[in-house]
Amino acid sequence: MNFLVDGSTLVEEHIAGVPGDQFILHWMHRPGFNPKRIAKEFVKFNERCFVRLLGDMRSYNFVFDITPDFDDVQFRIRAIDFDQQFYEGKRTLYMPQYFKENRVFVELAMKHLNAEVVKQYQQEERALIARRIKGQRHRIKDLRDVIMTDYVSFPEKVQQLGSELAQYYEDPVFAKCRTMGEIIERSLKRLLVKSLK
Repeated sequence: MNFLVDGSTLVEEHIAGVPGDQFILHWMHRPGFNPKRIAKEFVKFNERCFVRLLGDMRSYNFVFDITPDFDDVQFRIRAIDFDQQFYEGKRTLYMPQYFKENRVFVELAMKHLNAEVVKQYQQEERALIARRIKGQRHRIKDLRDVIMTDYVSFPEKVQQLGSELAQYYEDPVFAKCRTMGEIIERSLKRLLVKSLK
């Protein structure tokens, strides 16, 4: 994403796509739109948000990038609101599947995908994120250096998220984290280690 900064003003580039809430109302059931592809992309989006700790991804905070293919339509969900990244203390707030505004996508996934397929898409997305991290390690290091010194959330939220992730991943290191930077670093390191196995 490109952006401009002038003093305390930040201007982000426009992210093209159909807002998720409008997609639900006017686009989702169009002829030629494969519901399995929509469900698959929502599963992958949910995983991206969770790994990156991007919170508050209700349907009006992301867009659908729709690309016609030879015989089908491809979907890519892209976040358009980043003010809740690394901020929340509750683990489920980083998982779009838990917002009532996204229930239609969850129901679509439950209807068209079984648990084994969902797990496969989650693993694929984690492997893709790991490849991106490896390919952009210098940029990731620069971002890491900033987030380690930037207190983007409150200590009680850091403690809550660390405890919840420690329990979720069965990894006590999360509970010892003192900043959101340490939590996201641990999350990404786990991802990289798993991708090597």
